[in-house]
Amino acid sequence: MSPGRERGLTALLCAAGAGLVLLAAGRVWATVRAAGAITPFTEHVTGRDLGGAAGALGLAALAGLAALFATRGRVRQAVGALLAAFGAGAVYASVTSVQRDHVLDVAGDKRALLKLGAAAAMDVNLWWMVSVTGGVLLVLAGLAVLARSTRWPGMSSRYERADAPAPAAPRDDDAAGLWKSLDRGEDPTAGDGPAPAERRR
Repeated sequence: MSPGRERGLTALLCAAGAGLVLLAAGRVWATVRAAGAITPFTEHVTGRDLGGAAGALGLAALAGLAALFATRGRVRQAVGALLAAFGAGAVYASVTSVQRDHVLDVAGDKRALLKLGAAAAMDVNLWWMVSVTGGVLLVLAGLAVLARSTRWPGMSSRYERADAPAPAAPRDDDAAGLWKSLDRGEDPTAGDGPAPAERRR
């Protein structure tokens, strides 16, 4: 596989991981039901409600994706290490967010009745696993950058700023010749033709 294709596939892996984490963050991760409360209720809790750390790491991974194309060498490897760290952090945040005590605390902040001693039942769906999957993909993308990015091409040369050529310094003999022609009454702007005074004769 060519280095350019490796870089493209790794970028797709990173984009897929970040996309899954961000997609899952806005979905309902858990549902809390309190049938024995004074007023029975059902509370839906999203990934953002449970802290939003995974979603923030997904956004950071998108920034890292852009840096994959703008950097090279050791800087690009540092970006790979950050991507792996973002992915591991998203996995950890997703797993800890759906722990029962944490979910009940968040639901209790949204519903005061839950804090009045109502017996609550909690159901967790699979969206948190989608976030975990995205985090794992980010870890794999980061490790691929660390292992293979030294072979990858940098940004295309058309995006790099070309140095403007330095203006040519005036030559001393050209300046001297210009003054001599003015002393003889010649028009330096007239090219090789005769001076105006010579044409009138």
